[in-house]
Amino acid sequence: MIPPPEVAHWLAGAVALFVGLLLLSEVIVGDDIFRKRVWRASLWPSLALAGGTLLWVVTAFSTFSTIHLLAHALWAEAAMIAGAVQLALARGKLTSPRWSLVAAAALFFSGVAFLVHESNPWLYSRSAFLHHVIGWTLVVAALFPLGRALQPRRAVWSAGFALTFVVLAVLLFADRDVAPIFGRFGEGGPP
Repeated sequence: MIPPPEVAHWLAGAVALFVGLLLLSEVIVGDDIFRKRVWRASLWPSLALAGGTLLWVVTAFSTFSTIHLLAHALWAEAAMIAGAVQLALARGKLTSPRWSLVAAAALFFSGVAFLVHESNPWLYSRSAFLHHVIGWTLVVAALFPLGRALQPRRAVWSAGFALTFVVLAVLLFADRDVAPIFGRFGEGGPP
């Protein structure tokens, strides 16, 4: 009894929205105030690690095709690696701002995986359209952690990184697997 894919996408959207709002609150109040409680700094990296673990479960059940299996495995691995590095940064085990390059790589490769794993053209269905939009959003959003690595004191990079998760959440909430896009196709796909 596996739920429809959009249920998993909506759940991921809820987590992405929470992470985005959490990161945005850190940008608004500043690092010093936000990190007065150690658990706050560790929350989003812990969610990324847990999300990566859950993505491995999704990987095990994504038997649609080899490309789906590989894409979900890449997302799981990217989330776990980025979460582990961010957790080490939050705990003070790593100190260099260059470690933000790991998050940049995770976003970039996740975006590429979204683009590669959707074999249908942009306007085939709403799901295909959203996969393309999410893929390109993540590829472009990789610039925010890259900017944080090069200019760590500029708030624009942190705000952009946080808003990436909010945009990702909105896109994930819009997912419907067989819904037509722009009213072009019927319920079952192209005629």
